[in-house]
Amino acid sequence: MGARSSPGAGERIHGPVAHLGEGAVSCETPSVHPRPRAAVLLVVLLTGPLLAGCAGDVPTGSSASSSASAEPSRDTAAATTSSGTDQEDTDDASEIPADVEPDTQDASADARVTVSDIRIGAHDGFDRVVLEVGGTGTPGWDVRYVDSAAGQGTGDPVDVAGSAVLQLTLTGVGYPYDTGVEEYAGGPLTSADTTVLTEVVWDATFEGTSVAFVGTTGRYPFRVYSLADPTRVVVDIAQAAG
Repeated sequence: MGARSSPGAGERIHGPVAHLGEGAVSCETPSVHPRPRAAVLLVVLLTGPLLAGCAGDVPTGSSASSSASAEPSRDTAAATTSSGTDQEDTDDASEIPADVEPDTQDASADARVTVSDIRIGAHDGFDRVVLEVGGTGTPGWDVRYVDSAAGQGTGDPVDVAGSAVLQLTLTGVGYPYDTGVEEYAGGPLTSADTTVLTEVVWDATFEGTSVAFVGTTGRYPFRVYSLADPTRVVVDIAQAAG
């Protein structure tokens, strides 16, 4: 049974009443009429312990309050659950920096991953690109706007729809025969729902790095972060200039 809350306005707390059957003494305070001293003493001796026992069943205000505060409310539990929700499902654009500077992060020392999937989507205030990887460790990245897209190892131009190109380079990457993970081999990705993201084009893996190009309608602020289980690198692009 959970703790009982304090009464609200207009409510009354009633002390416990024990109906003990015929011949027993009730926990309700008895009416005492003048009677011989011996009789009065007998009543006191009989009712004293019983009243004390009944009083022990009534929680005091402080103990009830302590019990209530010790149990988390349903709202608190929900908030805790929400805080643990995968960030890939959130829709908060408030933390995207108000600039277009490059974003870099080193890979973990044991990183050896392969890009297995790429997804795009539209959210309130930003468009999103998700690169999912398999293997060991956590990849690093170098994400920045470039003047034009060029293939790794060849330098050949890569066609990317849009007025600007955001290059996504992952580090700590291994080939499929190193990681045992099948590499993404899909064509260009587009979505009718995105606002500033026009296209994502997968390039290649070369010498420990993998590259994808994101076409946009202009150079907009972005943020980059990683998530686990499964390991992902997420890029959010603001739908308006900072």
